Amino acid sequence: MTGSSNNSDQEIKNRIESEFNVSRETIHRLERYTELLKTWQSKINLIGPGTVEIIWHRHILDSLQLVPFLPSEANSIADLGSGAGFPGLVLSIATGLPVDLIESTGRKAAFLRTVARETDANVTVRNCRIEDVPTSDRWSVITARGCASLTNLLSYAEPLIERGGTCLFLKGGKWREELTESLKSWNISSMEENSLTDDAGTILKVTKFSRRHDHI
Repeated sequence: MTGSSNNSDQEIKNRIESEFNVSRETIHRLERYTELLKTWQSKINLIGPGTVEIIWHRHILDSLQLVPFLPSEANSIADLGSGAGFPGLVLSIATGLPVDLIESTGRKAAFLRTVARETDANVTVRNCRIEDVPTSDRWSVITARGCASLTNLLSYAEPLIERGGTCLFLKGGKWREELTESLKSWNISSMEENSLTDDAGTILKVTKFSRRHDHI
């Protein structure tokens, strides 16, 4: 089922438990996350105002749908442009994997640190621009949602991804145009999976990519 946000929060929580093998204790931690998000949302704009009443569908489930696509050997994740923590913070809470949340806005970084502390999430919040992350730091998985075009995401990810690593990008309705545009400057090996939360969106799993001029 894709796209529908009409299910109650409890129905979505039940679905998350069954489909993603999430424990009740993890659900409680995610509930604390959503409570903090609603509190902070009244002070700073963390998510679209129209999604406040559908947080579990639009943000929690949307993030968790990446779990089945995490490589079994994944041992670290960098989440680019984390914002309110989607998908990186949710993935850390659900899987226990260490996640670096890269967010340039100070107030959003403060929110992420608060949620991490309150939920005991295995995350490191990096309050910096993506371009300022040391290229000596590498991750096995890089995630992003809505922070940049695919072309720019690949430029950000290139110096940060481990050899053989995987990029998981949640993209909206214009993903085909973004992919077409990115192919002008990148060689890309990827697969697309339908989004569970957006009929027009996709999960873009990029397993190999290189700048086209490298192959001239």
